[in-house]
Amino acid sequence: MAVSNGGELREWRRSRGWDAPELARRLRRAADEPIAAHEGLVRMIRAWERGDHRPSERYELLYRRLGLPSGNENGAEPQPTPTRRQEGTEPVRRRTFVELTGISLAGAMLPGAAAASPATSIEPLVLMLTGTAPEPPAGPPDLTGLALSVARARKDYQACRYAELATRLPRLLSQLDTACRCLTGDDRLRACALSADAYHVAAGFLLKTGDQGLAHVATDRSMTAALASQDPLTVGASGRIVTHTLMSSGHLAAAVTIAQNHAARLEHETGTTTPESLSVYGSLLLRGALAAAQHGDRATAHDMLAEAAGTAHRLGSDANLRGTAFGPVNTQMHQVNVAVTLGDAGTAIDLARQINLRAVTVTERKASLLIDVARAFFQWGKYEQAHAALRAAENTAPQEVAARPSVATLARDLAALAPASIRRDAEQFASRIGAPR
Repeated sequence: MAVSNGGELREWRRSRGWDAPELARRLRRAADEPIAAHEGLVRMIRAWERGDHRPSERYELLYRRLGLPSGNENGAEPQPTPTRRQEGTEPVRRRTFVELTGISLAGAMLPGAAAASPATSIEPLVLMLTGTAPEPPAGPPDLTGLALSVARARKDYQACRYAELATRLPRLLSQLDTACRCLTGDDRLRACALSADAYHVAAGFLLKTGDQGLAHVATDRSMTAALASQDPLTVGASGRIVTHTLMSSGHLAAAVTIAQNHAARLEHETGTTTPESLSVYGSLLLRGALAAAQHGDRATAHDMLAEAAGTAHRLGSDANLRGTAFGPVNTQMHQVNVAVTLGDAGTAIDLARQINLRAVTVTERKASLLIDVARAFFQWGKYEQAHAALRAAENTAPQEVAARPSVATLARDLAALAPASIRRDAEQFASRIGAPR
């Protein structure tokens, strides 16, 4: 990074007439999303100014928003002072996480969590989405076989088997494109619905890896195929990924509007009387609530959560219809995400305590909840518990933890603030998932 060294950071702060707490307040106001709690951020600032650590890219950007020049005048890359390490540290205690969250994963807090998988290669998927597709099959499209393949892709995604998913998606998408072009009548409509679902999965996977450009391409193809399918449920389902993609690229107001419009359209066209329509409708509301929370619109986020909770009650139980994983428990998990996004760390932990993790059958959702719990503890300044939650997430879904850039940022920040009792373990965790300081 081209950030100034510790002494220059300190002198720049002093030149503005700010003490460390005032700089922390200004950094928090400049942030687009929740960052470290005030006291924790003050400690981070002091560690950066001592040269113990360097700011992550997220905090470097916030410094620059406040007027810090980018880089040294001579362009030299500053060398950090080696991090102090504590010898003889003990592994994180399992009981800490269980006591404070009410979530229990047998063995999740034990030493030696599963190592993150090797980086997933998405080059074949890149080539497919940019026009260099695999050779289409010689025979006529087999809709039954394609339906099974799309279901398998969705299952791989929800099980966080991203390496396997990236291997299968390019050819599957090519076969579906061929089917949409070659078939006619009801067969073509079915092929378009399958294509919309497959491109939805592809876009979700690309958002996980931080590739927003290609995610937009896959999202556009999902909605185009959904509209061609003439199926309101398929269009509503693709509306979820449109909302998600807009959120990820910072178009938060548009994301809220898209979710609301698709939910209203679905309700008008279907009456939301079937389990599938309830699931798609409710999941649109949840996605819109997340977008509203990121936009800082607390009232809209809570209104959409409340409507989703009512829809979940009508559905009765969690199901995975249309790949939504929607239901009462899923709605509770989104309430945790909204709380932590709005900076309500204590509320997020209280909500998480009420969730029976054993009732969460979709691995991707379970890992996401644990990551949200880690974010909440980090905001709260409870770094040992935040690390324990990240370890549990890695144990649950190694590829999920390794894939998400936001987790890497959290791991780096956590390693910078970790108390002596877990400092070595936190640094090793960050290094293991590809996020060294």
